[in-house]
Amino acid sequence: MGFFDLFKKKYQTVSPAKAFEAQQQGAMLIDVREAGEYRSGHAPGAKHISVQVIERRLGEIPRERQIIVVCQSGMRSQRAAEILSRAGFQVLNVSGGMIGWQRAGLKIVK
Repeated sequence: MGFFDLFKKKYQTVSPAKAFEAQQQGAMLIDVREAGEYRSGHAPGAKHISVQVIERRLGEIPRERQIIVVCQSGMRSQRAAEILSRAGFQVLNVSGGMIGWQRAGLKIVK
């Protein structure tokens, strides 16, 4: 591994449509927002683990599956993606978060 590899992102940022596609193919979607935000509307099948506790809850996340992280706008999920990729998970970050998810016309459940 070269010196510059240390600065490369270890995860990919994908569009909501691509994230939805990956979820359909078996990836696990994790919503890293606060509980109230999650309850007000989230993607179907999304597991709720807020970014504040994700490091303590790594044991609940399957290592054999690709992981997708989403928040409201994409900032907190970026942080979660960094934590997960450092822990050895294969991670996708949803660009634009749930705002982008809704704009893409994807389903939201309460």
